[in-house]
Amino acid sequence: MVLKKLLGSLGVGGPTVDTVLEPGAATPGGSLTGQVRLKGGSADCTIEQITLELVAVIEAERDEGEYEGAVTFAHFAVAGGFVLTAEADHSIPFTVTLPWETPVTELHGQDLGVVLGVRTELAVAGARDKGDLDRLTVTALPAQEAVLEALGRLGFGFRSADLELGHIRGSGQQLPFYQEIELSPAPQYADRISEIEVTFLAGAETLEVVLEADKRAGLHPEGDTLSRFVIGRHESLDRDWVTEVDGWIRTAAAGRPPHDTHETYGASETYGHGEARTHSGHGLGGAAAAGAAGLAVGVVGGMVAAEVVDEEGDFFEGDEDEEEEGDEEG
Repeated sequence: MVLKKLLGSLGVGGPTVDTVLEPGAATPGGSLTGQVRLKGGSADCTIEQITLELVAVIEAERDEGEYEGAVTFAHFAVAGGFVLTAEADHSIPFTVTLPWETPVTELHGQDLGVVLGVRTELAVAGARDKGDLDRLTVTALPAQEAVLEALGRLGFGFRSADLELGHIRGSGQQLPFYQEIELSPAPQYADRISEIEVTFLAGAETLEVVLEADKRAGLHPEGDTLSRFVIGRHESLDRDWVTEVDGWIRTAAAGRPPHDTHETYGASETYGHGEARTHSGHGLGGAAAAGAAGLAVGVVGGMVAAEVVDEEGDFFEGDEDEEEEGDEEG
């Protein structure tokens, strides 16, 4: 999608900017490439700086009801300090590196309902103006896929994915939010847990896997328990991940610290209900995945995906037309 934004602060005849991303999905910690295409206005102007922002679109709830907003989680200055002549076309290629904790928006082409975007900001004549969001697609790292595939093979089903404002205590979390992938329990665990939430915190060398188990009423202890495991991000995919992850789930369901942890795991902890996560509001983007609808992902070891409802259109489609109509009315 090509996005266009007139610098309203400069009035009619100002420069316009189109940001075009290379096709295909990026990965956490990987490169994002594209071009910023400028079109000069009716007069020469100095482009002081061009900045790219990575944005997570949020859907949260407050006392007064639901609202939509955005959280910026990375900035990249890609150019600046040059004169854009009147009516001139100017293209600036860029390559930036995504944060390791960038949320995953799809699994093998299946949209998870998490909405990320790239926003371009121009600084001209002391004024700054931000363009609309260009949809950013991020797919899982091999180690993340291995864990999710193991969960699928164990019989867990995909319910939804969202982003939560807050921090997981004791983790190496860097961003102000974390992603939760909510799974329905496999039959062999259904008598003990009602759901599992998986959080990945990737780094250059390690991958933290946080499992939050919602235990069935009547169990002791009741409520949510949260277990954290750290694995090498480059560990062999030939490992028996099904057996490994099965042990994690049993640990999370029991609500006790794990024993006999494999030596490649740098840390493993179990917390009681409410001890390890701090929250601010509700999930971000979770409403875009509505209930288990029986759509097979087909590539994640048998996971069943929620039907994805396209609710992010307000952020990526029609904005320009609305702005143009508003300018005409004004």
